Amino acid sequence: MTDTMRASLLGQIATYCESNAVPGFVAGVFHDGEQVVAAHGTANVATGAPMLADTGFLYGSVTKVLTTTLVLQQVERGVLDLDAPVVTYLPEFALAVPGTAERILVRHLISHTNGIDADLYFPGDGGRDALKAYVAGLAEGHGVLFAPGEQASYSNGGMIVAGRLLEVVTGVSFPELLARDVYGPAGMTGSSSSAEEAILRSTAVGHFIDPETTEARPTGMFTLPATWGPAGGTPIGTVPDLLAFGRTHLDGGVSPDGTRVLSAESTALMRTVAFDMESPNVPPLGMGWVIYPYGDTTVHAMSGASPGGVSILCVVPEHGLVFAAFGNTPSAMLLQDQLLTWLLREHLGVEIPPLLTEVEDDVDLAPYAGIYRSDQLRIDVAVIDGQLEETVTYEPADASQERIFTAFAGGATAAPPQRYVPIRPGLFAPAGYPLDAFDGYLRLLLVSYHDVRDGRARFRNGGGRLTRRS
Repeated sequence: MTDTMRASLLGQIATYCESNAVPGFVAGVFHDGEQVVAAHGTANVATGAPMLADTGFLYGSVTKVLTTTLVLQQVERGVLDLDAPVVTYLPEFALAVPGTAERILVRHLISHTNGIDADLYFPGDGGRDALKAYVAGLAEGHGVLFAPGEQASYSNGGMIVAGRLLEVVTGVSFPELLARDVYGPAGMTGSSSSAEEAILRSTAVGHFIDPETTEARPTGMFTLPATWGPAGGTPIGTVPDLLAFGRTHLDGGVSPDGTRVLSAESTALMRTVAFDMESPNVPPLGMGWVIYPYGDTTVHAMSGASPGGVSILCVVPEHGLVFAAFGNTPSAMLLQDQLLTWLLREHLGVEIPPLLTEVEDDVDLAPYAGIYRSDQLRIDVAVIDGQLEETVTYEPADASQERIFTAFAGGATAAPPQRYVPIRPGLFAPAGYPLDAFDGYLRLLLVSYHDVRDGRARFRNGGGRLTRRS
């Protein structure tokens, strides 16, 4: 597999990067006992450093699977109970609406069913007490989008609270715990949790496309604040490290060198559906993993955005395959989708049926028009020419959070209006895309609306995140 796979990966990577101004990309595949990593291009256009097989990068939200692994380790040791309220262990945990935090269980934190409305809450660094400061800040102005367990919404806040919970019950800081109980046992020798450590190795930075020159420029912010560590703000590592972690989950919690990292039962629990929104754009959620059906094959995946970069980790248990990749512009997500689809179809022979086969005519659009909000995010939805037009605006709570968000997003606080065409009641696709574009990972670009009451939808779901009608 090795030589042929590397040549195929490099060919697709080079073609895409050169056509789409992606400076650098690295991808790896493990299958049937063989592993290959292919790297192309530049890790940092400011220095000209090459992207290498062992170049480090920010994991972004792939970290959430690592955080979940840490939580379940403590469950196995009898330190945590998934069905206990978080306040049992973290009594200072509170939200702006009295009585809501007390209903959130430990399992809700790692299954994205907690409802905490803090997805864009970016408090400052906080130093060693960063996670303690984050939890304290939740009580000052953050409520819930829904009652715990009632819905699912991709939750940075839940993972960060889980990270603080781990610190309290173990007495060890989250970065130290991650290094001790995941990086070390899983064989992730190139992983760290700070820029100071990462700079000692070859490390890539993210880039954004300059709208005037159409050239890639390096991000002005390498990591997010330490307050975002457990959700993906600071952990850094390599594609071989992610493959080692993926192989650990592929092999029932045993790392490539034979070290037991997690029990087979906990590994299986992470891959078990915890909540299903029953909408094509929102794959079922496990604990840590997002569970993508590709026909009869299941891909357990997590992708991660960082300032100007995107990562992905996928485990395909039925075929014994692990795929990991990083690209240093946001558009590299399309290449990750392309490579994953190619691996499934061409390498594994998986049949991927169309996700969307029919488009309904005469869908009533009135229930979906309105204003939807979540923490510091406003989405205006209007009906125009038989389509929905959405305008997404970031509304920063203060100057500090605006600085962090705009650096993370490449400088913008609002996106241009986007038109959506109806597929069926409650489900919409961005205009101009062929339906087969959504068969793979890009199904996340679809938008759905949920819980229609009295002719009005209560929730909008985009990218797995809920906003609530205001």
